[in-house]
Order: sequence, then C-alpha cells, then structure tokens
Amino acid sequence: MFYLLISFLSFILLSKSFSYKRLLPWEAKMSLLTALVVSWFHKSRLALSFFQVLKVSDPPLKSILCSTKLGNLEEKRGTSLLDLPELVIESILDRLSPSELCKMANVCTYLRDVCEDDYFWEKHMKQKWGKLMGNSACREWHLHIALKRRSDLSSSSQKKGLFRSYFGNWSFLLIRPKSERKGKIRSSLPIDSMKAWYQSLESGKLWFPAQVYNRDSGHAGFMLSCYDAQISYDPQTDMFRARYPPHGRRAIEENILWNRLRAPPVDIPPHVLHVSECLADLKPGDHVEIQWRKSKEFSYGWWYGVVGHLGSCDGSANNCHCCCNDMVMLEFSQYGIGSRWRKTMINRKSHKEVGNESDGYYGGLRKLYKEEEITRWKCLWPNRVLE
Repeated sequence: MFYLLISFLSFILLSKSFSYKRLLPWEAKMSLLTALVVSWFHKSRLALSFFQVLKVSDPPLKSILCSTKLGNLEEKRGTSLLDLPELVIESILDRLSPSELCKMANVCTYLRDVCEDDYFWEKHMKQKWGKLMGNSACREWHLHIALKRRSDLSSSSQKKGLFRSYFGNWSFLLIRPKSERKGKIRSSLPIDSMKAWYQSLESGKLWFPAQVYNRDSGHAGFMLSCYDAQISYDPQTDMFRARYPPHGRRAIEENILWNRLRAPPVDIPPHVLHVSECLADLKPGDHVEIQWRKSKEFSYGWWYGVVGHLGSCDGSANNCHCCCNDMVMLEFSQYGIGSRWRKTMINRKSHKEVGNESDGYYGGLRKLYKEEEITRWKCLWPNRVLE
C-alpha cells in the first residue's frame, strides 16, 4: 500500500513537469526526492528477491552448473591414458620398446617419472646387454658414476667460487642449497639409473671390458681364441669397436659383430694367472679353455681345446687310464697334425705357467660344462686347417 501511494504521488508530481508551467521550488525538490525513494525501494526489493532466490536454489544451481561444465570438458577432452588404473598403465608401458618409452616420457611429468623407472629398463638391459655385462663391466659402470659425480661436484664448487668472487657475501642469495630445491621439478635423468646405463651403452659413450673371439677379424694367428679388450658400441652399424692392451698386433679393431663378443667368464685381470680348480676331473673328451700368451710381457688370451689321450693309451674306453695319470694331454684340432701348436702337456697336480719364448706360455685352465659355450666355439671353427 505504501508502495502504491508513493508511486501515485510521484506520478502526479512528475506529470506536472511535462507541462509548460514552471514548478515551484518545493514541488521540484519533492519530485526529485520521490524519484530517489522509488528508485531505492525498487533496488532494495529486487536485491532482496534475488538473494532469496539464490539462497533457496543455490545448491541445485551449483550442481547443474558444475555438471554441465564437467560434461562439456569430458566431451572435449575424451578419455585420457592417465584415467586408466596404474596397473593397466604399467602393463602398457611394459610392452614398449626403449625408443617408445623415451617418447612417452616426453608427454608429461607423471609419465616421465614412470617411464624412467628401473623396472622397465632393467628388462631391456637384460634383453640386449645382459650377456655382455659381467662383473668387470658392472664395476666399470659404477666407476663411471663415481667419476661423473665427482665432476659435477667439482663443477658446482667452481660455480660457487665464481659467484662469490663477483658477488661476495651476497652469493648465498644466488646459490640456493639443495634442501630448498626439493620442490622443483627434476630436469635431468639420475646418473645411476638403469635408463642412464642403457643409454650410455647404446650411444657408445661408455667403454667397458669384454672378450673378443678371433681377434683381428679372424686372423689365422688368433683362430679359436678369445682376448680381453675394452669395447664400445656403434649404433650406426650395430657393431663394436675394440681397444686391446698395448702389446699385440693392433691396438684398435672396428666392425666387430655381436657373436664375436662375450663377458669374461673369469673375473681376473688379463695378465693374471687363473687358478685352475678342475684339473683333477679332466678326462679325454672334455672341452676346455686354457690361457696362453706369446711372452711374459703380453696379456693372456683364452684358447679352445679338447682333452686327448696320452701316447701310451690306445684310446679305447675300456682300457683308458688317462684320468689316473698326473699328466694331461691337450689337443688343438684347428691346427694340423704336424704343427707345433697341435698338442701340449700339463701336470694336473702341480700346474703353473709353463712354456718358453719360442712356443709361448700356457697358463690356467677352465673346463667347459655348458653346451652353449661348446657350441659357440664350434661355430667359430675355421674353414681350413691351420698350420
């Protein structure tokens, strides 16, 4: 009622303003005051009504708006790989190749951390590099990590010294301690991770110890032998290069195939005599490897041979007593019958390095028990008999 009264009064007063008669001062002031009251009243009621509506319908409106927005986002975004359970994601990543894992790691920080996990890269290491990674190669990798850390530490110390020389006591503001940087996103691969090891091998940057069959590209003087070397992978040719110890025919050999390499079966330096533990069990027909070097200045190589019958034995299984004799006959059938390299004798009870500067020196001996090792030597057998 009050609203109608004020509206009617305002209408009467305003209607007079349309006439050509000039309003009295009190009438003009009254008209302006009435208009302001009406305007304020309208705004108050409108605000109150809108507030009441929002208060009553606030939860439904929010849910409707949120559901609408989420629905639109889902339609635009679709199903993401990250929406899958972790077990499913790991199962997918487990089927990727190393190059595909590297590409997947560039998608986001979450996938980067998952794709760089040692679980995935350990499998690829075993598949491609497992047969070449012996104890000596693992030690070489750990040494590489230690040297890398020392280099990084030295570089960091030099940077700190450079900052201090320029900025004096204010350098602590520029070089923050490691504890304060924990919240930052990691920008580099950990140097001791399995992925870092794999990539160091794959790129050819890491040289590691291994043994090379038939060195010098199958030179006749090294047929059916295996020599220690430092090797490095060439990703362009899928072959290797080798650096041999300083004494020998060649210091470096290129284009070495995978089937000519192996991890050292005995974890000793190449110039150290191997302590044989199988001499008492040797009998004719056993397959063996024996150390041999041209002179005492050279490193040992491993040579393939077979235990033969002694000269006093007729070779028959019923009358053979070779296993009871202190002397053991070793035969290298890749050489001709008249060759000086064809046979040699060792003492099974007091075996040590034997030989001379003319025929070379024979060292320790190991018996081959695995058929895989024996088959590998036979696959390297020369096409012709050596002199």
